[in-house]
Amino acid sequence: MLPVTRYAFLVSPSHNRVYAQAAPTLAVAEVAVLAERAFEGRLRDVGTTTLGGLPYVTFTLDDAPARADAAGTAAADLALLSALSSAYALFVVEGPADDARLRPVARAAVDLFDSDLLTVQKYAGKTNEDFTRLLVNVTVAATDRPRDLAGPWTTRPDGARRRLRVLDPMAGRGTTLNQALVRGWDAAGVDVDAKDVEAYATFLRTWLKNHRLKHTAGLATLRRDGKSLGRRFEATVGATADAYRAGDTIAVELVNADTVRAADLFPAGHFDAIVTDAPYGVQHGNRASGTRGAGGRSTPHDELTRSPVPLLAKALPGWVRLLRRGGAVGISWNVRVAPRTALEQALRDAGLEVLGDDAPGPWHGFEHRVDQAIQRDLVVARKPR
Repeated sequence: MLPVTRYAFLVSPSHNRVYAQAAPTLAVAEVAVLAERAFEGRLRDVGTTTLGGLPYVTFTLDDAPARADAAGTAAADLALLSALSSAYALFVVEGPADDARLRPVARAAVDLFDSDLLTVQKYAGKTNEDFTRLLVNVTVAATDRPRDLAGPWTTRPDGARRRLRVLDPMAGRGTTLNQALVRGWDAAGVDVDAKDVEAYATFLRTWLKNHRLKHTAGLATLRRDGKSLGRRFEATVGATADAYRAGDTIAVELVNADTVRAADLFPAGHFDAIVTDAPYGVQHGNRASGTRGAGGRSTPHDELTRSPVPLLAKALPGWVRLLRRGGAVGISWNVRVAPRTALEQALRDAGLEVLGDDAPGPWHGFEHRVDQAIQRDLVVARKPR
């Protein structure tokens, strides 16, 4: 039997009162997903415990196996726990339950950049940063390399190392792209709204300059076979000046184009994870062409609908082409405008395997209220090997 350590973490305080109420439950589901996917059965007993009048997420973790790589496993374990979306402060729990003492644990530095990259940008309809991180985490955990969450690198089948690659095919103003950039992953996005693409380009260039990070950044026209496919913002940045000079850079790009054409914009099998927040169908409708509102481009036969399912059904085949085998797709949406079964069927029709399909478990533990009109959930599916 391996020694067992009991952990507890304090959930991050949130400026959003409604999300703060749901955060402990969401955190339990997130930890349970990692327990299933990344810890080989060593993480158990996930739940919430009130300590000192505050709710903590608690669990037990078997220590790293006594193998040659035990130290590396232990370091990766800590990095995985440090990457959790709502983990504010991590502790080891010592002593009996009725007289427990908390010993602080120094979290691993899994983020390469300041958190203001995620928080300083403000606009109507912005998704909560903690939820975006949660969606990214559970999607990467669903891939065939779940422990890639522990760092910025993934290993190709030929043994070569490269940065993890994340795509948001309905990127808006880049919340997902910024989450990936903070982690040191290459990020790409597609959005049909030219104003959102320009706003993100302006924001990121300003942020990079203000933080005096070595980078290149620019907007240009994307052309293929002599035809314009849309405007493309591209940036490369080094975590340090030395890394930039050595060519160790992180790539970010956002293309102004219809998401149903995403497969024309990037190489097949290029991405490890596809993560997106589907339109909630509250202020505007959606069209299967990829347009998000009544005033955008559309084809004459597109029917305006509050549900994202018609758009997803048309776009998913192209997204799946861009996903490597063993990669995963994670989508959040408003359950008030589309049932879970409809999204799951769209994912299956695109050739993906829905996680929690046979035994729901933690994959069905993420539904929560956002406001009066939005009850949000997420669904994750994997591309077969």
